[in-house]
Parts: sequence; C-alpha cells; structure tokens
Amino acid sequence: MSSPRPMHSARTMSPDSTLRADASDAMRLAIEGLVSVQREDGHWCGELEGDSILQSEYLLMKWILHQEDRPLADGRDHRTLDRILATLRSQQQADGGWGQFPGSGADLSATVKGYFVLKLHGEDPQAPHMRQARELILSMGGAERVNTFTSFFLACLGQVSWNAVPAIPPEIVLLPRWFYFHLDKVSAWTRTMVLPLSLVVTLRPVRRVEPDQGIDELFLSDADRNRLLMREDVPRGWRSFFAVVDRGLKALHQLGGSPWRRRAIERSFSWIESRAGQAGVAGSEGLGAIFPPMVYWQIVLKAMGYQRDHALVARAEAELDAFMIEDDESGDERGSIRLQPCFSPVWDTGIALYALADCGLDHADETCDAAAKWLRDKECRFQGDWTRNVRSEVSFSGWYFEYHNSWYPDIDDTAMVAMALHRIGGDANVAAAKRGLTWMRAMQNDDGGWAAFDRTIDRPILEYIPFADHNAMQDPSCPDITGRVLECLSWMGLTNADPTVRKAIDYVKRHQEPEGCWFGRWGVNYIYGTWQSVIGPIRCGEDPRQPWIQKAAAWLESVQKDDGSFGETAMSYEDRTLMGTGPSTASQTAWAAMTLQEIRGADHPSVMKAIRWLCDTQLDADAAADPERNPDGDPAGSWCETEFTGTGFPKVFYLRYHLYRHSFPLMAIGRWLEARRG
Repeated sequence: MSSPRPMHSARTMSPDSTLRADASDAMRLAIEGLVSVQREDGHWCGELEGDSILQSEYLLMKWILHQEDRPLADGRDHRTLDRILATLRSQQQADGGWGQFPGSGADLSATVKGYFVLKLHGEDPQAPHMRQARELILSMGGAERVNTFTSFFLACLGQVSWNAVPAIPPEIVLLPRWFYFHLDKVSAWTRTMVLPLSLVVTLRPVRRVEPDQGIDELFLSDADRNRLLMREDVPRGWRSFFAVVDRGLKALHQLGGSPWRRRAIERSFSWIESRAGQAGVAGSEGLGAIFPPMVYWQIVLKAMGYQRDHALVARAEAELDAFMIEDDESGDERGSIRLQPCFSPVWDTGIALYALADCGLDHADETCDAAAKWLRDKECRFQGDWTRNVRSEVSFSGWYFEYHNSWYPDIDDTAMVAMALHRIGGDANVAAAKRGLTWMRAMQNDDGGWAAFDRTIDRPILEYIPFADHNAMQDPSCPDITGRVLECLSWMGLTNADPTVRKAIDYVKRHQEPEGCWFGRWGVNYIYGTWQSVIGPIRCGEDPRQPWIQKAAAWLESVQKDDGSFGETAMSYEDRTLMGTGPSTASQTAWAAMTLQEIRGADHPSVMKAIRWLCDTQLDADAAADPERNPDGDPAGSWCETEFTGTGFPKVFYLRYHLYRHSFPLMAIGRWLEARRG
C-alpha cells in the first residue's frame, strides 16, 4: 500500500507553491493507485454498476425460462440466485421502492419488478417491506402503468395480457429503407432490443405461475391491465395515431400476421443470430454486448423451442452470467452477487491512458506501452451495421466499448482511444490513431455533430412510438460526443479553419443552453456536457474570450461550492432547476476544473480551489484502510465516490463507472501541473 503524501509547511511556501507541491504528490500517488489496478495484459476494466433492474430482470428471466431452481450454465447451483436476490433486497429504499440510483426517488417499473421477484421467491406479501412497496406502487398508479419493457416480463409470466404490450411485428425487418421507421434509422441498441422483442411479442410465450405468486394486488384497474396505455408525455395527436396503429397490428396478429410473417420471423432470427456471440472477426460477447438484448435473446430461444443444451443457448447463458460480480472476499459462497449491464474495458483503458498522457508519460513508460498494445489489439475493422448509413465506402478503423463487439464500434470510444494513442506517441500508436480519424470524419452528421454509433438524422417522431419509453429510440448528434471528437481532432492537427471542425463548432454553439451550459447525454449532466462541449472547440482554435465560451465559465462558477468542489445529481435530467447541484464528486469536480482551466487559465481562483479540493480529498494510506472512508476498497491515490455520474438512458438508466474516480481527478491534476510548469 502506498504511503501517505508528505505534508508541506505553509510557513515556508507560498499558497501557490504549496498547492503545486501537494498536487505533485497527489499525482504521484494517483498514478501508483491507477497502475495498481491495471490488468496483467495492460488494460483496465472497472466495475460498471447499474440499478436494481439488472437483478430483478435476470431473476424474472430465470422464471420465464423455468430455470429458477436449476443450476447455472457454469454448474453453480440454483442457490446462486439467492445471492442475486440478496443484492435486490439490499437495494430497496427506505420508502419501500427501488430507484434508478442511490438517493433517487422510487421508480414504478423497478419497484414492481422488485416486489414481483421477492414474492416469486417466497417473501410474505404481508411483511412490512412488502406492504410498504405495495402501497407505494398503488399510490403511483398501479402496476398497469409500468414501462413497456417491464410489461414484456409481466406478460411472459401471465400477469398482464399481451394486449397491454406494444405490438412489434417482426415484419419491420423487411421494411424498405425509405420507410420512416426502419432499423437503419433507430439507434444501435434499439435494433438489438426491438428485434428479439418482436419475436417474443409474436410468439407470446406465457409461463403461468401459481395464483399466490402473482401480483394481482398491484393493479388498480383490470381494464387497464388488459390494454396498452399510451405514454402521457407523447403529444395527444401522436398518442391517438399510434394507438390506432397498435390496434391494427394486433388485429392483424389475430389473423396470423401478414403473408410475409414466417419469412420475417426467419429473417429476424438470422439477424439476431449473426450478432449474438459469433466467433472470429465479427465476434461479440452477446447480442449487442449489453444486458437487455442478451436477456431477450434467451427468451426468444426458449420460445422457439431451443433446448438448453443447444450451442446457441449455452453460449447465451454463459455470456450473460459473465456479468456477475461476487462479493465473496471471505472465500465462502454466501456473499451477494450483482450484475453489470456490460463490460467497459476499452473505455476504461482509453481514459486511463489519456490521463497518464496528461501527467507527462508516453510510450516509453511500460504501463503506457502495455495499455497501448492492448488497445491496438482491440482495433476493429469489421464492417458492421454502421456501414448502411454512410454515403460511400470508408476505410474503417475504430474501437468499441466492450471486450468484443465488432458489429458496433462507436464514435466516443474511437475518439478517446485515438487521442490517447496519439498523445503517448510511437509510430504504431500514431498510425492507429490516424486510422480512427478517417472513420470519425466520415461519420459526421449533416447537422455538424456526431452521434454515438451511426451517421444519423434526428427523427423526433420515433420517440413517440409506444415501445420508445427508454427515451433513446434513436441516436442523434449530441454536443458531448461532438466536443470529444473535436478534442481528438485538435491533437491530430485540425483547427477551426477545417470545414469539418467549423461545422462541428457551429453545432456545439447552437445547442448551448440559455444558462450557458450543455446537456450531457452520456454523463451526469450539465457539468459533463459543458466539459465535453467546450474544451474541443477551444483546442481547435476558438478564442476562449468569446461571449458564448465565457458564458459557460460563468455558469460553472455559479455552481461551484465554497470548498471548490462540484457535484450534480442525475435528478437534473428530471428537474432543470437542479442543474449543477448535488453531492460533491471527484469526477465532476475534475470535469469542471479542466473546463475552467481551459477558459480562465490555470492560475484562476476557481481552478485552484477545485484542484485544492481534489488534493485534500484524495485517499491516502490511512483513509484507504478505513472502510467508512473507502467503502469500495480502493487503493491509496483514488477518491471516494459512491454517486452515479454516468448516463445510459436519461431519466431511465444511470451508471456508476468505478474507474472514473481514479482517472478523471488524475487527468485534471496532471493538466493543471503541466500548465503551471508552463
């Protein structure tokens, strides 16, 4: 374990030199801590923590598959499910509900699933915690008002009619490309979720649980339990339109579907199979390499008659079960188990390497060299779904988020990895970065921005579709990814004189909020969005003295706390009055510090206060050994951060990246020290 940072006497040093000395010590200790959690082959992969629905949906899936009392694919007995159940119990909040992150309000859908799972596993519905959850559900409108992705699970277990589930005909896979709704026009994650769900809705599998295991008591209206309730946040006209469409599709289903139904089912199954864990150059670690479609895929295989010993089923089970994280430090088998939504190794490694570059390390350092080699091995050249939305053939190289997901490389990871490789230098690293640059330029949208996975056009009507209540039916341009790409392009020598850069900067400027900040699509929230949106344009040559950039700095300073820190709750997605407010976190303080430094300069009081807070709150050896001050058991050099600062789907699903608290504060301190030396 690293030793504590040495203390420097303020009587012999100026405040500025004291901070520089403390920041130097903090950087050294943070590098040691980050290197200590690097994997043997050179990469980093921290836990990616989600909310209770990962546990509840996994357990509901096991009931749908008749596997609630069967061993897992790897041979572990069914008591493993009890350990997952223990995590779900621990996530119940004081009000009786389950939320989207610690400290959030109760979420109706999460609470219904949590209650149902506990009841299926023998919890007494009259127990205080069950009564409390039930009363909360009824006060929120009853289980008939869960989101559509929850209604699929309830229908598969006989708790709602299939009429209460949105119609998703498999014929969508056969639609012509000119059609407004086409798979090429929705987000990559929506494709991987919608097609397996279309097969589930078409095949309509139902496992009837015992009456005393059901959740009749959670419904207020039998009529609403058996019909689709349209979302109230959709404009009335579109609600009426899609209600008519849904009724028509369900009537067609009763007649056996269209004449092309069997062909559509076969095509959909083939589409899914080709993206679900295939080996070789098109490899992935499951459908989309993310939790929801990997769950739906197992249900599809069961509904289509595949036995558990079939290779497709065995692989699907093993890939999903790999997301389990066991709390068994004592060596026994009684610790709880929680599930991750996916793995994040490429993202974590790219950020860590970029942070080390900010600290002055390069390819001559063995830690950086090992990380760079691992990232180069993950360079993806497979022509995946993204090719269908580009105008001409593109020389492709990019990176995905997970260990294996060749069908879906993404812009954000490619930008992060490319600039990390470019910055540490070395011919092989720079060459790989330039290959990524070629693809990113080809993926710029017509509006000047970049999306996450595809070259797209914003089609807001798609968000009104009944099964679009994950708030991410499509994948339009967003300022945070656009800003990161600009930061990457700046390292490659591009400036605001380049047409690609100029167009992107104009996009960023158009999407600035009235307060001066930017919405954060992939991180919480306006602090993240502002950090990502502003630095790239400045690095590309935009004068930080411009009013629009000064307005961003003024907003950040307006939400900085007296102690120099920053924090923002994910509730700011629901309530704009909460933007920039919330518990202080190391990662959000680092984002704000880097942004203010870019605009105001390293010697500005707001920047120095933020760096001081990071230095003062870093875990030294004593703090790292204290479970109360270090609940995650991090090494000395990290920071304690229990808040969720990552975003999956705004208002729906949030993430806690366990390496954010290692890498981003190190990045901010490294940049500040480099500027002070300059």
